[in-house]
Amino acid sequence: MIALSVNLNKIALIRNSRDTTNPSVTAHATMCIEAGADGITVHPRPDQRHIRASDCFELADMLTVEFNIEGNPMAGPRRSERPGVDDYPGFMELVRAIRPAQCTLVPDGDQQLTSDHGFDLRRDGDAVAPLVQELKALGIRTSLFMDPDPQQIRLAAQVGADRVELYTESYARAFNSGTDLEAVFGQFVRAAEAAAEAGLGLNAGHDLDLHNLPRFATVPGLLEVSIGHALTVDAIRMGLANSVRAYQAALGK
Repeated sequence: MIALSVNLNKIALIRNSRDTTNPSVTAHATMCIEAGADGITVHPRPDQRHIRASDCFELADMLTVEFNIEGNPMAGPRRSERPGVDDYPGFMELVRAIRPAQCTLVPDGDQQLTSDHGFDLRRDGDAVAPLVQELKALGIRTSLFMDPDPQQIRLAAQVGADRVELYTESYARAFNSGTDLEAVFGQFVRAAEAAAEAGLGLNAGHDLDLHNLPRFATVPGLLEVSIGHALTVDAIRMGLANSVRAYQAALGK
């Protein structure tokens, strides 16, 4: 069965638009879990535009499902510019302190609106490998955010990753436009096959929604999807619990 990990970044983004604790990230995590979510994902960035470092600690203290923390392992500490918000300790320091079940390393930068590409391990493999080994030594399952490129997937295995998370925006765009869908979907199937041959587990995420998820769920070997933006938008219409259940149904559960 494919696990559904709900990304809570957009819940935190709504909260951060005011000087308030409403909506509560932990309360919404509880609602997701009670509705059947298999995991909770957050992606804390140094500017703390949505999930904050303090949210990560609060979630770690209360979660009864797998916790996945995503982020750029090269992101160092940063002083908070917002009153009442703790400084950002640096991504690796945060993960070392919390030790989530899974850590997904993502090569995003401050100027990106959202994650928009996977690692180029031909260029960055030597820097990524010791970070992967450190995380694994801490007992943290480690995943790398990757484009659907079989050669890069094989390099992810060489640097020691446990899993890869396929960046699925190109699939979502092809699905919405109807242009080259079969060719694009085939890229993800081949990437999945390369992951299986290399002994890697397979996750996926980015712009997956209720319409395109059932087809993507047929990718061989898929273990987990991480979904936040679309699920939160659907929750406005149908309620958070119903939205989680709808996504589980889209996964065939």
